[in-house]
Amino acid sequence: MIEYRSLRVALLGGGTVGANVARRLIDHADELAARVGAHIDLIGVAVRDVKATRSPAIPAHLLTTDAESLILGADIVIEVMGGIEPARTYITAALQSGADVVTANKALLANHGTELFALAERVGAQLYYEAAVAGAIPIIRPLRDSLAGDNVTRIMGIVNGTTNFILDRMDTDGSTFDEALAVATELGYAEADPTADVDGFDAAQKAAILAGLAFHTTIDLSSVHREGIRGVSGEVIALASKAGYAVKLLAIAERLDNPADGIDGVSVRVYPALIPRTHPLAAVRGANNAVFVEAEGAGSLMFYGAGAGGPETASAVLGDLVSASRRHVIGGPGLAESTHANLAMLPVSAITTSYHVTLEVADEPGVLASVAKVFADHSVSVELVEQGLFTSEGSAASKGQTATLVIGTHRAKESDLAATVADLAKLKAVTSVTSVLRIEGA
Repeated sequence: MIEYRSLRVALLGGGTVGANVARRLIDHADELAARVGAHIDLIGVAVRDVKATRSPAIPAHLLTTDAESLILGADIVIEVMGGIEPARTYITAALQSGADVVTANKALLANHGTELFALAERVGAQLYYEAAVAGAIPIIRPLRDSLAGDNVTRIMGIVNGTTNFILDRMDTDGSTFDEALAVATELGYAEADPTADVDGFDAAQKAAILAGLAFHTTIDLSSVHREGIRGVSGEVIALASKAGYAVKLLAIAERLDNPADGIDGVSVRVYPALIPRTHPLAAVRGANNAVFVEAEGAGSLMFYGAGAGGPETASAVLGDLVSASRRHVIGGPGLAESTHANLAMLPVSAITTSYHVTLEVADEPGVLASVAKVFADHSVSVELVEQGLFTSEGSAASKGQTATLVIGTHRAKESDLAATVADLAKLKAVTSVTSVLRIEGA
């Protein structure tokens, strides 16, 4: 028998995610009440336009444009509006009123998470954010709770469904970037302006959140190295596939501690990379997401599933809502964010990796020797060299007096590898540096 008073929940945002959250709160009210030990009363949904069409539909009497009043009457506030403002103002007001907050807003947390978590701790409120990274995939709680007693050494994830869909499409059916992007847009995976996705901004925000949790430190988003996928051509993907790799946009957070080189801190980076076909992340298809975690005790862990979508993200939001509601019913203090380590943020030049370099070179004797000398001058060891004649679309054909040269390196310092590529571009025999991709997971 449920004896605790009803919990008042305010929902900010009535888009795809918000509409699915509202619908589930209404349709599954009795089931949720049984799980929580109290009825959950959706007191209203703050939207910009109460007359806009929504799917699934939200009862008209719940819609309002007065978010401020809704917040002040709530025990728990759910924010699924997205963006920095007015979400930041609303969440601040909710926390100051003593309400717990559930948010799916990765941009806000990546930019202002530190101040919001500090505010929540000062007032004794809780800020939940499972839905902010990788949609329905449970990754925040495992990092924050399940692995809190372990030492996470590395996180490598596919955390943006749009870019994974595009790269997978280019890999499986030979689509160009523009063709794959057009399909992604048509299916609703990509926005009309895909910049946040294809240029890596979305993945960088999620990488910052995951790194902060994994390494118990404050991550400055501006220090996250970011590269997008616009420069990944069909030719590059075809050459990678021939070599046994898939191309993925990876978000990587890594603990680096090398006293010999004076390196101690955290590297957080996003870039397209080659990953062996035998690695679990290479099998992540379509718009799905996956996060691969390496820890000293637990070993390698893989979290896989839908990274976006209304019902999927709503599932993560409601999981947080149940946790927040149970805290109200049972009582007791909440969980504070762990940021005690305060590790330094390291530049991408501090990492050790290997390169897969594609060059367009003059098709004449002596070119390979001049290219090899550049690698030797920077003490970068070459693992493989392949030469062929390719068009820009990757089919075997003449390009006049130029040829494609593909060079794979052994692991080396990023700074040495980058300097090597810079000098290769200066060679008279090199027409262009077509592609430079790092190799991860090998």
